[in-house]
Amino acid sequence: MATNGGGAAPSPAPKKANLLDAYSIKHLLDETVSEVAKSKGFAEDARLSNRRLAVGSAVIAVALLAQFYPGKFPENRDVLLVCIALYAALNVVLQIVSYTKEKNAILFTHPPAGSFNRTGLVISSKLPRLSDMYTLTIASADPQSKSSGEPVHFTKSVTKWFTKDGVLVEGLFWKDVEKLIDDYNSDNRSK
Repeated sequence: MATNGGGAAPSPAPKKANLLDAYSIKHLLDETVSEVAKSKGFAEDARLSNRRLAVGSAVIAVALLAQFYPGKFPENRDVLLVCIALYAALNVVLQIVSYTKEKNAILFTHPPAGSFNRTGLVISSKLPRLSDMYTLTIASADPQSKSSGEPVHFTKSVTKWFTKDGVLVEGLFWKDVEKLIDDYNSDNRSK
């Protein structure tokens, strides 16, 4: 278990997670990764999540139309069939976007201001259910771009970043994430 931190963690109150809950640990680490990326000048790109919200709103609108369409069942049968088909199709679209675009992504970014790089980052993480090994991956948001770099990642045990009480030693984790972002940027510059 980690005992002290020697990094630049700008957190006034200690961040704590339930060490018996992998979701709690992953959520806390993912939030901290987002903070680190934003402190390095990467602004969040919310276009994909905004599109998902728009499709989700359309799903809700279709469900509301099916529920509150005036008329009794035999007369509104065609409207209900269209609503059911639209509801299913829009949910399939949401699942396809989640499976193909989002995967394990926790943050999509724009390139930093003043950067020559034209692509942002896709930061993703994994923490398998019965494992303590946290994997963080940084890749280009547009892998086909000439300015995109090779993805970089690390896999470490979460016990390196938490005390016995479940407090995140933010300085240690902050340093590891900053180093990974710097590794991605240096690989990208060397191209």
